[in-house]
Amino acid sequence: MPPISGSWAKALGGEFHKDYYKKLFVTVGQEYAARKIFPAADDIFNAFHFTPLDQVKVVILGQDPYHGDGQAHGLCFSVKPDVEIPPSLVNIYKELEDDLGCYIPNNGYLEKWAKQGVMLLNTVLTVRAHQANSHRGIGWEEFTDAAIKVLAAQDRPMVFILWGKPAQQKKSMLDPSKHLILEAPHPSPLSSYRGFFGSKPFSKTNDYLKSHGIEPIDWQIENI
Repeated sequence: MPPISGSWAKALGGEFHKDYYKKLFVTVGQEYAARKIFPAADDIFNAFHFTPLDQVKVVILGQDPYHGDGQAHGLCFSVKPDVEIPPSLVNIYKELEDDLGCYIPNNGYLEKWAKQGVMLLNTVLTVRAHQANSHRGIGWEEFTDAAIKVLAAQDRPMVFILWGKPAQQKKSMLDPSKHLILEAPHPSPLSSYRGFFGSKPFSKTNDYLKSHGIEPIDWQIENI
């Protein structure tokens, strides 16, 4: 696993010396050596590389990486430009179109969001090929909880978007008097019609940012 750099390295450096992380490091290394694991090892910490701590405006919490071939690249809900758009992201785009009038692009590459300060963080950062949640419970949750606590401690306006129960379980770490917390069902086809559609997270996020004098997010992902 490549090291985290910059402001995140300073904030999370202590985690790398804890027993749970040492075990996690060994386990993940063994998994990559013996099995097909996603994302590629160099992409595990892309959520941190793409969105430095001091630039985070919005946090979208996912569960674990996509487990299909070529999909995961370290940003939750995002896929590389040449990969078919997964169903959950199709629904996110539908809500974005309804909420802000953005057109639905021909790709699912969300780097543009990450570069504007939208941290796309999964609670588990690796997965076995074609086995959803297969790396749940090996230590990633402790590490990403530490990251969420660092984010929650930032003394500046920030938006946390919690889609689905695994993400909403992190709400207890957040302070609604300091940050905007938006909750809705997960955008997957199984739950999107239970209140994800119509939740308007993108306009609510931008209204909040603008009300605090912060540049809003340009949510439009362009066609390639």
